[in-house]
Amino acid sequence: MKRSWLPSLITLVVVVFLFAPLVVLVMNSFNASRFGGEWDGFTWNWYEKLWAANEVWESLAVTLKIAVSASLASMILGTLAAYALHCFRSWLQDVHQMLITLPLVMPDTLMGMSLLALFVICGVETGLLTIWIAHVTFCLSFVTMVVLGRLQDFDFTLIDAARDLGATRAQAVRKVLLPLLLPGVLAGGLLAFTLSIDDYVITFFVSGPGTTTLPLRVASMMKTSRSLPVINALSTLLIGSTFLLAALSFRLQRRT
Repeated sequence: MKRSWLPSLITLVVVVFLFAPLVVLVMNSFNASRFGGEWDGFTWNWYEKLWAANEVWESLAVTLKIAVSASLASMILGTLAAYALHCFRSWLQDVHQMLITLPLVMPDTLMGMSLLALFVICGVETGLLTIWIAHVTFCLSFVTMVVLGRLQDFDFTLIDAARDLGATRAQAVRKVLLPLLLPGVLAGGLLAFTLSIDDYVITFFVSGPGTTTLPLRVASMMKTSRSLPVINALSTLLIGSTFLLAALSFRLQRRT
């Protein structure tokens, strides 16, 4: 039977569709032309301006601080929430599951406005704390769903076997349950980190003076055409870091 070329063609079209914008962006980061409409020669000028843009690095530091802390909090709370949803059945858990699922389906604009109204009513000044609370709120749902899927395939007879061999409940959880759930917890934490570092809409509503995250900074820089090449250089560095981390993660998984 003759092999069809259609699947290969479709795969090629999808790959080009996904990666062509990234290739254009990377090329424009080395383009001497300010607007990127035509190639005016190779240059490192935009990376030099990016290196001197202290406000960009300050925004990146704020973004990483929020993303790391929100991811860690979401991993802890999401794992506990998933365990409670999986092991207990009651009307209270039905309400719990509805509250966990709600941020997944709620529009970002509505969620941002709701959180801002809550902070105003409670008299909380918008800033780093409010951004962190908002990020934990929506990241928690994603971590919970990832860990919950891991729990559905978990063999709880391993816990009973550990208890029969003399382990306490805390030891069984620490030495059996948590190590087996760790891949799901880390996957949920990685997803939470990605969502937190990339969020713009919700952060726009709950941010305050002096707490400009990187997406907010990039959005403000895009209003002036002279900042566009610097944004291309910054995006190129972020793309390279993403591919490097993905390759490192894949290599570690193969070693494991």
